[in-house]
Amino acid sequence: MSAPFDRAMTGEVDGELGQEWAVSPQAGDEERVVESALRPHSLTEFIGQPKVSRQLALVLEGAKRRGRPPDHVLLSGPPGLGKTSLALIIGSELGTSVKITSGPAIERSGDLAAMLSNLGAGDVLFIDEIHRIARPAEELLYMAMEDFRVDVVVGKGPGATAIPLEINPFTLVGATTRAGLLTGPLRDRFGFVGQMEFYEPAELQEVLARSAALLGVDLTEAGSAEIAGRSRGTPRIANRLLRRVRDYAEVEADGRVTREVAQAALALYDVDHLGLDRLDRAVLEALVLRFGGGPVGVSTLAVAVGEEPTTVEEVCEPFLVRAGLLARTPRGRVATEAAWRHLGQPVPRGGIPLGRVTTDPPAPGSSSEALFDA
Repeated sequence: MSAPFDRAMTGEVDGELGQEWAVSPQAGDEERVVESALRPHSLTEFIGQPKVSRQLALVLEGAKRRGRPPDHVLLSGPPGLGKTSLALIIGSELGTSVKITSGPAIERSGDLAAMLSNLGAGDVLFIDEIHRIARPAEELLYMAMEDFRVDVVVGKGPGATAIPLEINPFTLVGATTRAGLLTGPLRDRFGFVGQMEFYEPAELQEVLARSAALLGVDLTEAGSAEIAGRSRGTPRIANRLLRRVRDYAEVEADGRVTREVAQAALALYDVDHLGLDRLDRAVLEALVLRFGGGPVGVSTLAVAVGEEPTTVEEVCEPFLVRAGLLARTPRGRVATEAAWRHLGQPVPRGGIPLGRVTTDPPAPGSSSEALFDA
């Protein structure tokens, strides 16, 4: 299987962002090189996502028995859960080539037409962040997915002519972190939709054991459990933390990753026992200590921690909300009781009035609205 990389894999957040925080689900270019060496090559090697793996195995086996390309596949879920790995596995299982690109890289319909015309029979075209594809290219993709044909427009104005161009049958694999941004016509053309879920700690330990064997890391079960518990349910973060702990073990210890070594290494990299990093804790501390638990708007919160609102909203909040440490309400962000306890602060008397905050918005022009408005 050949997998030419002909695009810049860009996420929703700038690449520099993923390099700054050890627990960011985004991956930089250098990290993708390391990830390629750790990727599984078949569904039997793929760890986790049992429902999606089982369903996909049936789709691929049925297509192979019929001797035809499988239905187009859409993989949806947060970054770092294995969407790219599954796309490459699909090509490996089918024994065909995989051409890889990304939605932002396809700016014109002509770019996509050239890519489709170069596909061989049964090839797999993987488009990462497919929800960011340009609209003209998306409309060209409709006919290609259904009829394996594209119309190339020659000329301009009244003399323009559409020339139909037959293309080889292929399988499109799209990956998205924001399925809600996909248009209905595009989403309906996928015959199989797989929703990727966050991993359980036991599954992450299996991922870490496999990665440790490939990297030659002496990883104990206790050390693996410590890393898995701080990985936010994301294999990409688990593998990244494993490499950082390996560095610490080789330089500061005897090279063996035990629970104590993992704890010391992760403390050095500012990753606490819940997987929160420096910025996560800064957001919680600002919310709890400066604003009394909220509600506070995201713009005000971003100024308090010295970051852009987009960074707080897209990098920090998803995990804080999933961990039950922060709540989004119509009036702004509110720290939960778990957040107060995590920071070692006494919970306010009477608890956190989340229900009242949600159902009782401030009167227009009130002082609290003016102060904390996002």
